Amino acid sequence: MNKKVLLFLNGEVPSTLPDTTNYELIFCTDGAFRYLQQLNIQPDVISGDFDSTEISDFPSGIEIISTPEQNDTDFAKALQIILDKGFEHVDVFGASGRQQDHFIGNLNAAFRFKDKINILFYDNYSHYFFAEKQTELEGYFGRTISLLPFPECKNIVTKGLEYPLNKEDLNLLSRVGTRNKANDDIVTIEYSEGSLVIFIIDQDFPILLT
Repeated sequence: MNKKVLLFLNGEVPSTLPDTTNYELIFCTDGAFRYLQQLNIQPDVISGDFDSTEISDFPSGIEIISTPEQNDTDFAKALQIILDKGFEHVDVFGASGRQQDHFIGNLNAAFRFKDKINILFYDNYSHYFFAEKQTELEGYFGRTISLLPFPECKNIVTKGLEYPLNKEDLNLLSRVGTRNKANDDIVTIEYSEGSLVIFIIDQDFPILLT
């Protein structure tokens, strides 16, 4: 069974939330705890350096994990904890918005962990993830889909997109694949080398949680 975690970070507060009963564990970083209180969600685990809050301020029954070292992001440290607990999949909310340098840092952390744990990001506008070398998307006809090399991706072949790629390369410094569109209900994306982030725009569409 694919054990799933719901993780909240201290980015933009999510306007749409998943059914928390679908997850075995609710996790947040210390900065996200305040908005979870407003949303009436109590996490099972909180991690962070707790530099602006006292651990004694948190309700009883929550596992508190202090991560004071400053050589990595709160997200990367949370991913390591989740991995150590034996989980295989994490849905992440609050990774973007507010201070965008944090968003870049969060993508970097996801890149480092992408082969160890399945990471799926959601925000108020889109959901996004690092693609497998063979990826199939179903049910996104008419959606805007962007392909972002991280930092490069080679020999990309797509089917079902308005602007197809046929053994073409993308590079963050020269050519990216933003603002494409699905013109079929099934979209396939394949590549041979590198890494690729797929963004699927959810505005004006109901959020789809897998």
